[in-house]
Amino acid sequence: MFLQKSLVTGLMLAGLVMAQSANAGAIRADAFFGDNTLAPNDDGSTGLVNLGFTANFFGLNFTQTYVNNNGNITFDNSLSTYTPFDLTSTGRQIIAPFFADVDTRSAGSPVTYGTGTVDGRNAFGVNWVDVDYFFSSPNNINRNSFQLVLIDRSDIAVGDFDIEFNFDQIQWESGTASLGDANGLGGNCARSGFSNGTGDAGSFYEIAGSAVCGSFLDTDLANGLIYNSLNSIVDGRYIFEARSGEVVTPPPPRGDVPEPATLALLGLGLAGLGAARRKK
Repeated sequence: MFLQKSLVTGLMLAGLVMAQSANAGAIRADAFFGDNTLAPNDDGSTGLVNLGFTANFFGLNFTQTYVNNNGNITFDNSLSTYTPFDLTSTGRQIIAPFFADVDTRSAGSPVTYGTGTVDGRNAFGVNWVDVDYFFSSPNNINRNSFQLVLIDRSDIAVGDFDIEFNFDQIQWESGTASLGDANGLGGNCARSGFSNGTGDAGSFYEIAGSAVCGSFLDTDLANGLIYNSLNSIVDGRYIFEARSGEVVTPPPPRGDVPEPATLALLGLGLAGLGAARRKK
């Protein structure tokens, strides 16, 4: 499912940096994380890939992960699900900067990933830069650019690491199979956060505005992901500290973004089941 590149051409690197620098600037272009490419696909994943260090994620030590096209990585198995599910109740071990239906077959750029360094520390990163949504088409005008970086903090303790979500441009929030419209808006909207898959208190987190249509977008000047931050002075950067097998509880959620109502979530979930039967 993925293409290993032994050499990265100067043209490809320049194109990636240009795409990143054209937006908000939270994405770490200097670290690149582009030695490997997940070939253009819909709902695909890599096999297990190396992090380059040990990450203690809620008491489980991982040195490898699966990179999934749909805006997330998982530790327990690859994930092809395209309509985002509730990260606060899932049984999956997942870290998801922007869980939604990414489709890179016909337009936009493919997902890249690899190891690098951040501030002299080993790091692993995944770039979803200029990615399209389902059903991918050159006629789709909206694109998203975001990044996940895991940073080794074994200088504190073995297994400690930082989770970093970086957002440069968020112009769509769902695919058409998740009931979004032709512009990638509405329907079952994106979620952002993480979970260790147990449902235990303190073992999961969603950024405020997850599943609330419109709240993550660049058009929301108050609550959009690129205009806010968490544990960072860089707009569009959200940092979570994993220490001694626990992820430090983040401060209060950003802005006044409403959480989705229980009935609304139920409706979206039922709608998503219907959409799942229609896709492909």
